Order: sequence, then structure tokens, then C-alpha cells
Amino acid sequence: MSHTIVAVSDLHGTLPDIPQCDLLLIAGDICPVTNHDPSFQANWLRWEFREWLEAVPARQKVFIAGNHDLVFEQIPELLPKSWPAVYLQDSRLEWEGLKIWGTPWQPWFFDWAFNLWEPDLKKKWDLIPTDTDILVVHGPPRGYGDGVPEDDRIRHTGSPGLLERIEKIAPKVVVFGHIHEGRGQWQIGKTTLANVTILDERYRHVHEPWTCVLD
Repeated sequence: MSHTIVAVSDLHGTLPDIPQCDLLLIAGDICPVTNHDPSFQANWLRWEFREWLEAVPARQKVFIAGNHDLVFEQIPELLPKSWPAVYLQDSRLEWEGLKIWGTPWQPWFFDWAFNLWEPDLKKKWDLIPTDTDILVVHGPPRGYGDGVPEDDRIRHTGSPGLLERIEKIAPKVVVFGHIHEGRGQWQIGKTTLANVTILDERYRHVHEPWTCVLD
């Protein structure tokens, strides 16, 4: 059975048009960039985000938090008790034969949410089951969609441990965002990796949702 998958990341309050699909994946940084107060974020998620999610023409919807989504880490009790989607945080969903794992962590980045140093990140990556089909993460693996221009060179910001885990377990699809300059798609063996951010480095909505068909 084939599934049409649509994936986006780094919405930062933008609620894009999503084409009809079987599965929508949202790889974090959902809340508006204009206000990081957890109370504001909880209210926005409860109303604007929920209304948008309900209208998305996908049979299943899965999302994770990102480093800007502070309420998920700091005051999760403010969040709605139920969603018209499945929220994953170091957890798994099995749906129509697909095993989907979601995790919000990334290498330490300013004083935002879900930051860890590499030794502790490895503990999170080790939780990813070996039979995972689809991996939804916020930050990229090292060397794939993780490049940030810095003077006359490119600084790679992704996690080496995440790359090692992906190479070891070989999921079918890995989607992520976080690095707005890193939009693109790559292949490691049988694994398709995609930075699915919809915003550029100036927070302009310039990219369409990423789409693939998974057999």
C-alpha cells in the first residue's frame, strides 16, 4: 500500500495550504516567532493552530515541537489535552503499517527549547527503534541540510550522533528543518532525508510543502 506524504517544518506561525495527502508530518517550530511567551503559544496552539489542523486534508497528521516551541518543554500543562493530530515527543505512532518516531531535540542552540549537548543527544537517538520507517526530528543530521554561511565558509550544525543512528537503522524517510538555509533532499542508501522548512533565513515563506510517495 502506498502513502502520499506531505511534510513541513519551521512554520513560525505561518499556516500554509497543504495538498490532499495520506499523512502530514510537521517537524517543529510551529508557534509564531513574534511572541515566545509560553502562555501566548498555548493560546495560539489551542485556537489558530488547531483550526488549521482540523482543516488540513490529510487522513493522519503528526507533529513534533522545535526549539522555538517553548511551551512544550517549559509548561506542557498549558497545552490542549487532545489534538486533531498526533503529537510525538520521543514516542512512536504505528499507522497503516508505518512506524513513525518523533523527537524534538537538537544540538544546543542559544537558550531555546529542547537543546542538548552531543553526549546527551546520543541517549535520545538511542531511543529511536531499529524498525522505524519514518523519523520526524527538528534538527538535521550532520552534513545534510545543516549548513549555515559563516564568513567565507559553511558551518555544519547538525548532530553527528543522529547521522550515525540514521545510518544504523536505515529508516525509509527522515524529515527535519531548523536550519532555514538547508532546504533540500538527499539519499543515504535506501533512506530519503529532507529538510522541509517552508521559510528562508529571513523568515519569508518561500517553499512549498515537501511531498513524497512511500510504498
